[in-house]
Amino acid sequence: MKISGKVISRCDDCRGKGLSGFGPCACKSKRKYIVDYRVDGKRYRETIGFSKRNADARLAELYAQVHDGTFFQKDEPEMPFKVFSEKWLKDYAECRVKRSTYITYRGYIRNHLIPVFGEKDISEITQEELEGYLSGKLDKLCANTVNKMLKMLKTLFKYARRWKYIKDNPAWDIDCYREEHLEMDYLNPAEIQLVLQHSVEPYKTMIHTAVMTGMRKGELLGLQWGDIDWNSNTIRVQRSLKWDNRPKKGEDVPRWRFDTPKTKTSMRTIILPPSLKKALEDHKFNETVRLAELAEKKNEPNKSDLIFTNGAGQPIDPDNLIKRGFHPALEAAGLRKVRFHDLRHSYASLLIDQGENLKFIQSQLGHASIQTTIDRYGHMMHLGHYADVGVRLDEKVFAAKDEGKIEEVNKD
Repeated sequence: MKISGKVISRCDDCRGKGLSGFGPCACKSKRKYIVDYRVDGKRYRETIGFSKRNADARLAELYAQVHDGTFFQKDEPEMPFKVFSEKWLKDYAECRVKRSTYITYRGYIRNHLIPVFGEKDISEITQEELEGYLSGKLDKLCANTVNKMLKMLKTLFKYARRWKYIKDNPAWDIDCYREEHLEMDYLNPAEIQLVLQHSVEPYKTMIHTAVMTGMRKGELLGLQWGDIDWNSNTIRVQRSLKWDNRPKKGEDVPRWRFDTPKTKTSMRTIILPPSLKKALEDHKFNETVRLAELAEKKNEPNKSDLIFTNGAGQPIDPDNLIKRGFHPALEAAGLRKVRFHDLRHSYASLLIDQGENLKFIQSQLGHASIQTTIDRYGHMMHLGHYADVGVRLDEKVFAAKDEGKIEEVNKD
């Protein structure tokens, strides 16, 4: 940044005569002083008052700010939060984040933030106001949701600063809120068998697949027949099926779409157990017959080659998977109500219980880091598997002495 400037004076007499209000004058009447400067070619003027000393000090301050990179001059006279947030959604979020994340951000802004900050100039929103607002939200929303909203606000105000609408980011120094630790639940082998016994198709095969592969719900719903390698007994996770909010009345917009998995490492190859391979082969045969019958009725079933479809041959609504398939099976089996995502935890617990390597478990779950696997499932590792560690340590250290293999070392 480059700056050049000067202090000029004016008097009210000249201004009253229609002369340039910012031009210098030689009148003897009381003068007001103005700092007239340019930063990177853009001109600014600031009226200081009747003290030339203050005007000189302000000009020196501006030179210092430009020199150390802290100079800020708001380019727009006013920018309501409502206007800027919609601009940020369009110019940043819509083209840079995943569609599901964009929809979440849009919901936070339109349903929560605009009703409170909508008409307020974005440069007038303070850290104290944001902290008070977010703390109040903890009465209705869980800490995890409030922290996600805070993360979005930090990015939103970062771009407001970058685009010269504000000088400082009021959300930057706000700490995340403490989240209550939720004890993860999972089904043991006997409970898994009970659930499968009391399930009906196609939900039975879906539950079987979820608990034997650890796939997330969206990955399971987006699974295609081409993702299964019947020769190598593996399943390739390559996409996730997402459902958006219900369209407005009269809108002919599909509710579902394919998306990439949660992270890059979520695209992975999973071992296909023999029992699941047999279940999927049976399911494929039944699906082929059913879809042929639908085609005869001139329906348009399953153009996406999905493994799991509803009665009309279309993608399964995730709410229906839970309400019509999973929860009724749990109730019929007489088991507690666990989340569908807990089937993923059940898969991890099974691998850990049979002593699989943590790096392998990480690859099967698709975690970005092995630290994530350790943090979430390390407590499941039973000390019983390592009961003989102490014995093996003794053998390693003292076996040589017992066998008379340690030679005396002469000391000088």
